[in-house]
Amino acid sequence: MTDFVLDTSVTMAWCFPDEETPETRDLFMRMPTSAVIVPAIWPREVANVLLIGERRHRLTQAQVVQFMELLQTLAITIEAGGAMETLGSVVAIGRRHNLSAYDASYLELAMRQGLPLATQDTRLRAAATRAGVPLL
Repeated sequence: MTDFVLDTSVTMAWCFPDEETPETRDLFMRMPTSAVIVPAIWPREVANVLLIGERRHRLTQAQVVQFMELLQTLAITIEAGGAMETLGSVVAIGRRHNLSAYDASYLELAMRQGLPLATQDTRLRAAATRAGVPLL
């Protein structure tokens, strides 16, 4: 059973100490007993943040490798397929809530799965609240 939808803003708070909050720390502590799901875009978003962090000298290559290894130990399910099937609903949600397609993907998944959403993104949190999606 899946417990919640995880977005990149929470994931990357686990990587960058200056972005960590008590809430993101609590979610990380729940990970050993939680099963989470992410949209197919999540690995690419994580990879992009890691690359930018490395380019800006916030992370070393060794830290990037270490964080990727950590993520592989967590019970994170990447939604298989579904990108074309959800294209229309992602666009509609993005329009309705003025979200990027990336953020709309997380909200669409949470809505479709009937799961709470873990995000630090202010705009996405507001959209989730308007859509009746519980937040962690």
